[in-house]
Amino acid sequence: MIMNAIPETLYESSVPSLELIHRGKVRDIYAIDDRHLLIVTTDRLSAFDVILPDPIPGKGAVLTEISNFWFHRLEHIVPNQLAGMTLEQAVPDAAERAPLVGRAIVVKRLKALPVEAIVRGYLIGSGWKDYQATGSVCGIRLPSGLQMADRLPEAIYTPSTKADVGEHDQNIDFDSTVGLLGKEMAEQVRDVSLRLYREAADYARERGIIIADTKFEFGLDEDGALTLIDEVLTPDSSRFWPADQYRPGVSPPSFDKQFVRDYLEGLDWDKKAPGPKLPQDIIEITAEKYALALKKLTD
Repeated sequence: MIMNAIPETLYESSVPSLELIHRGKVRDIYAIDDRHLLIVTTDRLSAFDVILPDPIPGKGAVLTEISNFWFHRLEHIVPNQLAGMTLEQAVPDAAERAPLVGRAIVVKRLKALPVEAIVRGYLIGSGWKDYQATGSVCGIRLPSGLQMADRLPEAIYTPSTKADVGEHDQNIDFDSTVGLLGKEMAEQVRDVSLRLYREAADYARERGIIIADTKFEFGLDEDGALTLIDEVLTPDSSRFWPADQYRPGVSPPSFDKQFVRDYLEGLDWDKKAPGPKLPQDIIEITAEKYALALKKLTD
């Protein structure tokens, strides 16, 4: 694990030698040249699409290491964004580079697709609410009589739009992705997403983690080839449950930021910015959950 190497909590990065081109919910993106970007994963945490005021120590390092692990493990399925340029080459100044070590990666410049590829293997969250109301999830009919947190007969693909910071993603059906991407690309995104999820879920289950659902993002390279981008199968982009505590009918405890969401659900907060401050114990427990997910997956 690399968490002990991180010098301090990083809520917002600063890389004066590079142009900041985007500051997202968690990641800050800088231009290196016309072919490369620097992505810095901070310790910011967003919930309900709102950036919370308190960082989670070590979170950015954990997300970076988990994503890199999956990028390498799954590259036989689809190419990914990682570039050959090192952090030292991108940011030569040692003092400027120091806060970025362990939490920054150099990636290829790609054209991001306007769809979030969500795969669900279990019935939870908005999917459970949808199923209770309609018997379906995002228009996909499911068997009757399923309980909360039940494993689905097979994983389902339920895409959404990509929202700007402060806005909410919107679930869409597969036909809508055809309209956005074209039939061939929409089918490729769906099929690759399902394959990535199935392989990762099998691996994680052997290590005591159930990946209930996850979100993938994709881009196109200069030749139009589908490429995996952003983060991959992390506690921010997925629901991770401890396999030894899982049982259908109840919402399982988690390794991910669902713990923070559950805390926030108990507050009198309208889920609009600004987000509420987090108590110190919630921050510490959340940091421990992220670290444990990394340990279980990569040890």
